[in-house]
Amino acid sequence: MVVDERRREYLRLLGVEALEPRDDGPLAPSPAPSPAAAPSPAAGLSPAAGPSAGPVAGPCAGDDWEALARRVRSCTACDLAATRTQTVFGVGDHGARWMLIGEAPGAEEDRQGLPFVGRAGQLLTSMVRATGWSRDQVFIANILKCRPPNNRDPRPEEVAHCEGYLHRQVALLRPAVILCLGRIAAQNLLKVEAPLKALRGRTHSYGPAGTPVVVTFHPAYLLRNPADKRRAWEDLRLVLRLLEEAGERAGA
Repeated sequence: MVVDERRREYLRLLGVEALEPRDDGPLAPSPAPSPAAAPSPAAGLSPAAGPSAGPVAGPCAGDDWEALARRVRSCTACDLAATRTQTVFGVGDHGARWMLIGEAPGAEEDRQGLPFVGRAGQLLTSMVRATGWSRDQVFIANILKCRPPNNRDPRPEEVAHCEGYLHRQVALLRPAVILCLGRIAAQNLLKVEAPLKALRGRTHSYGPAGTPVVVTFHPAYLLRNPADKRRAWEDLRLVLRLLEEAGERAGA
């Protein structure tokens, strides 16, 4: 694939010009992990992370996008309703082929009601554009729909109250690939306890449909550790490969 000048610029912003895709044909599919190589629960992966794990029917199971957004806006299921400025439902194309899931809204997201709009959001936009896609061609959401005070980590009960909304978003979207941004998002979506380094570099499975999930660094982490942008680009290349494979299956 030939990389145009605009895409080269986004890659330069990511500090990965040395890892630009070459015009050498389609990316080769990643090999399936052998049973011996699969992580065990002792390595920090829960058995619930297998293909059978995923959403179950809930109170919003029949909601369309508009009804689900209304339900989120009026939600008072946990204490975060008392401290939020507004909910952050998510944004993007309702027909997107890939979905990005972060941890929770921050201060600017809470103010604007949109996910990833601060400095980390600007970097995320550059990351998406470096793949050849635009931000409005994907769908971006968070594990939590409300900001935790002082940007603390989500609490288990907050995740439990919010996960039905995210499950329904995934069900409505039916993405070909999900990209988890950061350890907390990945652990909560996949129901695992493994560290980020154990979750990256492999394809996970989500929900009854077995949606492929890729895990990468949170953009806020990359702002603090720019050297890891090269490794994040490797994760994005895996997303592109999975999208390509999904397109080939659909075409067949």
